[in-house]
Amino acid sequence: MPESDAASPTSRALACLLLLQDHPGITADALGRRLGVTERAARRYVGLLRDAGIPVESMRGPYGGYRLGRGLRLQPLTFTAAEALGLVIAVLDGHHPAGDDSEPVGSALAKILRGLPAPVAEQAAAVRRAAAAAPDRGAARPDPAVTTTLVEACSARRRVRLGYRSEAGSSWEAEVDPWAVVVRHGRWYLLCLDHRSGGRRAYRVDRVSDVRITDAEAPVPDGLDPVAELEDHLAVGWEFATEVVVELPLADARRWLPRALGRLEADGDHTLLTGSTSNPRWYAAQLVELPAYRILGGRELRSAARQLGERLRRAGSPA
Repeated sequence: MPESDAASPTSRALACLLLLQDHPGITADALGRRLGVTERAARRYVGLLRDAGIPVESMRGPYGGYRLGRGLRLQPLTFTAAEALGLVIAVLDGHHPAGDDSEPVGSALAKILRGLPAPVAEQAAAVRRAAAAAPDRGAARPDPAVTTTLVEACSARRRVRLGYRSEAGSSWEAEVDPWAVVVRHGRWYLLCLDHRSGGRRAYRVDRVSDVRITDAEAPVPDGLDPVAELEDHLAVGWEFATEVVVELPLADARRWLPRALGRLEADGDHTLLTGSTSNPRWYAAQLVELPAYRILGGRELRSAARQLGERLRRAGSPA
């Protein structure tokens, strides 16, 4: 089979490395067919890898072939975009599909294990087979391809057109300036400027059905703090308004209360918390551990707090 001039020796050597990682024991003939070169050329690419310090072992016999040797350090790895982003998502939100080689995270982990020294790899593989991670039912994992495109658009500061579906099931298209992708409590958000409404938005990435990068520039506001901006956005615009006096100085109240509950302002020796919520029962539960507070505004929040207090009273009473 004649060797094509379309690919450089370096690119073919890297392709050879990937094949050796994915197919331990591959023969020179099979390696050549997959690379589109002669068997002799395939052996030459193996030699190039060895010259670069990558240990490639040869196995003799009818079932012989090539495999990467195990050294004292991790061998060079090549990940697909889905595998690389899958590992990032796994680290950020605790997602662990680590036992399934057909999943991006499992596939990437298998490559890492193949590059470890045998004693270490055997222990790690045993843990991988035996351990079971409890899923986070509240997490919402985005599509890796969609997330990759959004991150690229944020880095390049380019406007995007995206398809979006709401929790209620309605769908629409939006043209936005993407600023940052933020992970919060197992959910991924795109912080952006929505040109349809003219306002700042935080779109759930797992609800983005498709995304296309445009040539239009998408400037990012000076001094933007993506995490703080997201927390502020999630604290306002909900159905029920809230107003609470926290009997703590502002600095202490900030340590007790998550930003998502609303805006904190100093009120003498106390702190005024103003915000909104679509779930007054959840909001009331967030206030329970405060040393002292009074609900000034929000009929729904006051009702939820009374119900919660009554349940706690009953729970603490003798049978």
